[in-house]
Formats: sequence, structure tokens, C-alpha cells
Amino acid sequence: MMILGKLPPFFLSCLVLTIIFIVFILCSPNPFNPISKSGLHQTLALPNSTSHGDDDDEILKCDLFKGEWVPDLQGSLYTNWSCSTIPTSKNCFHHGRKDTEFLKWRWRPHQCQLPRFDPKTFLEFVQGKKLGFIGDSVARNHMDSLLCLLSMIETPVDHYKDSEDRQRVWYFPGHDFTLMILWTKFLVDGEERVINGSSSGIFDLHLHKIDKKWTTDLPVLDYIIISDAHWFFRTIYLHNDTGVVGCVYCDHPNVTDFGVGFALRMAFRSALNHINRCRECKARVTLVRTFSPAHFENGAWDTGGRCNRTSPLSEREIKLTSNEWELRSLQMEEIEKANIEGNKKGTKFAALDVTRAMLMRPDGHPGEFWGNKWMNGYNDCVHWCLPGPIDAWNDFLFEVLRRKVT
Repeated sequence: MMILGKLPPFFLSCLVLTIIFIVFILCSPNPFNPISKSGLHQTLALPNSTSHGDDDDEILKCDLFKGEWVPDLQGSLYTNWSCSTIPTSKNCFHHGRKDTEFLKWRWRPHQCQLPRFDPKTFLEFVQGKKLGFIGDSVARNHMDSLLCLLSMIETPVDHYKDSEDRQRVWYFPGHDFTLMILWTKFLVDGEERVINGSSSGIFDLHLHKIDKKWTTDLPVLDYIIISDAHWFFRTIYLHNDTGVVGCVYCDHPNVTDFGVGFALRMAFRSALNHINRCRECKARVTLVRTFSPAHFENGAWDTGGRCNRTSPLSEREIKLTSNEWELRSLQMEEIEKANIEGNKKGTKFAALDVTRAMLMRPDGHPGEFWGNKWMNGYNDCVHWCLPGPIDAWNDFLFEVLRRKVT
């Protein structure tokens, strides 16, 4: 104190300012990154901690799927450089996408904080288990997202790939964990009609028969994530054990067009009934991922439709009366029916209800940045960029699994 007392006032002031500046540098997470008032508010409202702590009761009672997208300075946990397993068609930055703002949003439920996905904790949670995604290419999209996140902790072994790269199996030896995709167009048995030796784009769907492409491996799974929808938007003839009972987009005078919703409902009902009645199956939990909306604007996929937005929509800008919401609602109804039967047998069903959140994310699709040389000029507004908004599905996945298993 005697030394400080002998310093001239000017030098004393400089010393104090220097000390304050050093403390600011050491304590600030990023002192030179400007943060708006709203951004600061959202950052403080979204802690990085993945532990539940005293918030367990709050989050267990919270509806995870009603909320909004808020700014998130941390952004994605991985990049297209750090994850080597991203399929080229989902590697949007590789194909020229320049904007990155779509990565800087995080889903926040209205009533609680949704923990950020922690790959280390997740691998510990699923140690010794097998988790399978059942569905189409959007189900594969989700699996690839989860694979990128888990690969941050352990490099998986590429255990199996079929000739079409549709069925995939990855193994994490350090955790004895198996991750797989069981690819299926319709969940039930479907065949494309061949006319004059060429594919017609017309399908016959047998609602009473399950697609064996996924049922064969079903007994080995501990956790199931099942989804489907986008293949139903085409001409389909619906069959039961007596023959044709209806159609979708068939324009046939003697056949009733029941629409996409009916066909999707019946396919899910058959699939969930099969899981419920599978005697050799050991699945502890089955999650149904609800409809993932496409965002074609100014046209359909084959008439110039695009999806070139760069930021999310607000909750006020989406329509919960849309066809997408109708498909989501019927899936929720089938989950409830499956649960009634499952409760008698000890099987659990729950929803990964992503529809509302993803209706707000027209900015997350590959669009023109998907690199398909066979479909040059067409936009992919169905699947999701990796990294991208689809990574939030894993926040939902871990929390719903935690609720159902514990």
C-alpha cells in the first residue's frame, strides 16, 4: 500500500485500468464477440451444462415439443470437416452453401430448459445396447446426425453396408454399442409396378404385410426409432388380404382415393402392432418420430420449388392446420393406441414430436447444395443439412429415452 501511495495519480489510474482489463479478458468467454441485447438474453437463458440437477422435476413435466428457436452462440457441436461420415448429399457446405447463421439457433421449450446433447453421457447411457432407426432416407438423415455427434467421443467401426448403402450398421467397441438403420419405404410390404420393362412410379401396398427388410433384425434391438411418410406422396394402390381396397393419387373411377393420411395411418398401425406382438423382441422403448416437413416454395420438387431461406420462422408464422400437422396428429393417435396394448405387455411407446419445431426451419435443407448430378436443377427441400437443425432431434431423443427408461 505504501508503494501504491507513492505513485503519481496518472500511473495509479493506468494500473487500476490494466488490472480491470486483465480480469475482463480472463473471465469473459469471448470478450471481442459483439452480442446484441437479445443475443445476450438468450445466451444467459441457455446454459451449456447438460446436467439436470435440480431441474429434473421441471423437465420431466415439461412439454419438450412446444417452444421456439432462439439464438445460440455455441452453434453446432461438430462440423462437416470433423465428421467424416456425412453423406455427400447432406454435406451442404461441401457443395457451396456459404451462410452459417442457420447453425446458430437452438430449440428452447416454453416451460423448461432442454439439455444440450452430450455424446459422452449418451454413450454411457446406451452401453451394451443396440439402437435402430427404422424408416426412409429421413430416418437415415437422423442416424447420420447422431453418428456425427457420437463420433466426437469414439470412432465407430463401419460394420455393415448393403449394396445400395441403405442398410448400415456401426459399432462403438469402447461402449459395446451398435447403431443401425433398417431402411424401408413404407414400413409395410410395397412393390413398384414395372410397365414395359420400366419402373412406373406406381406402387402396390399390402397393408396387412410387414416389410421384412426391417423385421428380420428387429429382435436384436433394445431401442427403436421408427418413422416414415415421404414415400406415400405418389400413386399407390392399397391392398388387404382380399385385394385392392383403395388408393392414393390414383384417379381411378372404380377405386376410392383415401388419401395419404389413411395409407400412412394404416402402415403405422400395422408396424406398431407388429412390434407390440413380437414375442422374440427385447426392445425396451419404441419412439415414433413424427412427420418431418418439406419446405418447397414457389413450386413443387419437380416444378422449380426451392428452399433458400437463411433463418427460422417464428411460431406465429407456421400453420398448425396444415397437411403436415394432420399427418403428425394421426401418428400421435397411433402411438396412443400402441401404448394401450403395450402397457399390458411391458412395452413402451413415445413420440419424438419434431413436426412443430421443424415447420419453423425452412432454412435447414440442402436446397440446391446437394450435389446430385443426376438431378441437376432440382432442389432437396426434404432432407436436412449436416450439421443443421436436425441435430436438435438428438436433444429430444436423449431426453425422451431418459424419461422412458428411468
